[in-house]
Amino acid sequence: MATPKGFPILFISSSRIGDAVLASGLIKRLHDEIPNARFTVVAGPLSAPLFADIPNLEKIVVMEKTKGKGHWFKLWGQVRGRNWGLIVDRRGSSIARFLRAKRRAIHRTVAGEPVHKVVEAARLLKTADDPPGPFLFTSEATEAKADAILGLKGGPILAIAPAANWVGKTWPSERFALLAVQLMQKGQPFESGRLLILGGPDDRRTAEALRRSLPRERWIDLTGQADLLTTYACLKRARLFVGNDSGLMHMAAAAGAPTLGLFGPSDERLYGPWGDKTCVARGPRSFVQIKVKDPELSQPVCHMLDLPVPQVLADAKALFEATQPPASARRGKGKAKKAAEAAADDETATAS
Repeated sequence: MATPKGFPILFISSSRIGDAVLASGLIKRLHDEIPNARFTVVAGPLSAPLFADIPNLEKIVVMEKTKGKGHWFKLWGQVRGRNWGLIVDRRGSSIARFLRAKRRAIHRTVAGEPVHKVVEAARLLKTADDPPGPFLFTSEATEAKADAILGLKGGPILAIAPAANWVGKTWPSERFALLAVQLMQKGQPFESGRLLILGGPDDRRTAEALRRSLPRERWIDLTGQADLLTTYACLKRARLFVGNDSGLMHMAAAAGAPTLGLFGPSDERLYGPWGDKTCVARGPRSFVQIKVKDPELSQPVCHMLDLPVPQVLADAKALFEATQPPASARRGKGKAKKAAEAAADDETATAS
C-alpha cells in the first residue's frame, strides 16, 4: 500500500490525561506551521481518545504498559518502517533516537528551577518564549454530540468534576455539593443555570452527593457517560468549571471555560490550569508544607480538608465576574442564541 504524501510526524504523548492535555498545544502548533503534516500519535489507553479528531491523522498507536518494558519493543515494531520527518517524544524514550527521522525533539530534564509543564513541553519545539497553550481538536460530529447532550436551551452551565486520581487531591464531595447549591440558588450567578457533573466510569460514587444536592431537572450527569472529546466539547459551552487538580481541570482550561482549580498536595506552579481565565484555590498550607507531612505523596489521607467552602465560593464568584463578556457581546450572544433556539424549534415542528 502506498504511503500517503505529506510530512510524517510521530508524536509520542504522555499516558496520563492531564499531562497529555498540557502538551497538546504542540500538535496544534505543528498543524498550523506545517500544512502538509500527517500525524501518528502514540499514547496510553487513557489519553489516546484525546487525539481522535486531529486533522490529517494517520494513526493512533495505543501503547499499553507491559512487564519488562515489552510495550516499547512492540512500539518499535509498529513505527520503525517509516522515514519520519519529525519525531516529538514527550516521554524522553530511547526509541526516538534509533528511528529514522530528519528531525527529533526529545524530552530531556533541564537543570534549574522547574517550570510549568506547558513551558516544559514548549521547550521541545524551542518555543518556550511563546508556549502554545493546550488545545484539542474536535470534529463537527463531536460538537454535534455536545449540542445534543446540553441542548440549545437553558441557562449558564456550571461544570464540576469532584474526583481526582488520588484521595489526597480530592476535595470532599459534600463540599462540592454545598458549593453547587450556593452558586445555583436565587440571586447567585447560576440561579437559572444547570449543573454539569463530570468524571470517569470509576467516579460515580464520588458524584453521588452532587446528584442528590439539586432537583433532577437542574443537573446533567456525564460521569462515565461520554468520551473525552465529547466531554471537552461540552466544556467549551460551560460558563464556569470547578474541580480538583485532574485531567478534567486541564481539559476545562484548554476548552476556554473559566477554570477554578482546587489544589493541595500538588504544585500549582507546575500543574496549575493554563490560560488567562483560570485561577487556583488552596487552603492555608503550601504544597511544600503538605509535602513535609507526606514526603512521598502517597498516604491515603485527604490533604484538602483545610480548604473551606466559603473561600472556594468567593473565588468562583470572583472568577465568574472577572470573565463576564462586555455588555455588547452579551447582547449579541443573546440574539444568536434566540436565533438558534428558534431554528431548533422550527426543525422540530417540521419533523413532527
